[in-house]
Amino acid sequence: MLKITLIILGLTVVLIVSACVIGSFAFTKKAKEEAEALFTEDKEKLEVVTERDIEGLPEPVQRYLKYTQIIGKEKIKTVRLKQGGYFRTNENQKWMPIKAEQYFNADSVEFVWIAKVRILPFVSIFAKDEFIDGKGNLEVKLLGLVKVADAKGYEVDNGEILRFLAECIWFPSAFLNDYIRWEAINSSSAKATINYKGTEASAIFHFNEKGEVTKITAKRYREVDGRFVLEDWEGLIAEYREFNGVIIPNKVNIVWKLKTGDFCYDKIEITDIEYNRPSVY
Repeated sequence: MLKITLIILGLTVVLIVSACVIGSFAFTKKAKEEAEALFTEDKEKLEVVTERDIEGLPEPVQRYLKYTQIIGKEKIKTVRLKQGGYFRTNENQKWMPIKAEQYFNADSVEFVWIAKVRILPFVSIFAKDEFIDGKGNLEVKLLGLVKVADAKGYEVDNGEILRFLAECIWFPSAFLNDYIRWEAINSSSAKATINYKGTEASAIFHFNEKGEVTKITAKRYREVDGRFVLEDWEGLIAEYREFNGVIIPNKVNIVWKLKTGDFCYDKIEITDIEYNRPSVY
């Protein structure tokens, strides 16, 4: 009897593990196919960023773009990157390790983010966050199989285009595109507004004397008990690093500025990034 029980238990474990592997593979495969669709064959020679390109921008933005060393380099059209870090959904939750890949098309204002969050040993949640053709979507599945979330709508669209705007810090030549409008505030901050296919969002970028972006602040929709609430949101730059001759933030902490206090829910670290290499990892 014990032998039969052990066999059944063993088969159950094998089935669960197999389901997890299949779910992970299927989710990631589908997400990467969507990411691959961001990249089109383009044999045109890419333009080079010049001093003239930054003329007319607010002074701190010019200072920042010079600091990144993007001037004299090719404009960035496509981006692929890898992230590590930690994530949590509420203040009382332990930090969960997260690994992600992200793909951008800076010309079409599109991205696909594919992540794996380990919630328990051998148990992970898979997420796909995207902004495609002017629409946002967040899809989350337990083990890559069981749907946990599939968020769409105006608030999601707004949040995703705001995310794209903030994440242009990883490919700074995107700040020169016509879909972004800059407004001077003072010597250490400027407001950026992005508008694409009817979806618009704004954020304030804060700079130090060195030219670094130190933080990004905005109003962003947060889901609370099944409804969206507009809250203060902040991206705090923790560290810079040079990739491909361009200086970008490689560590960023994402914070909700709530009435109850600051809630940091995401600690991001860029571990790899490549420009104008239109393919998935």
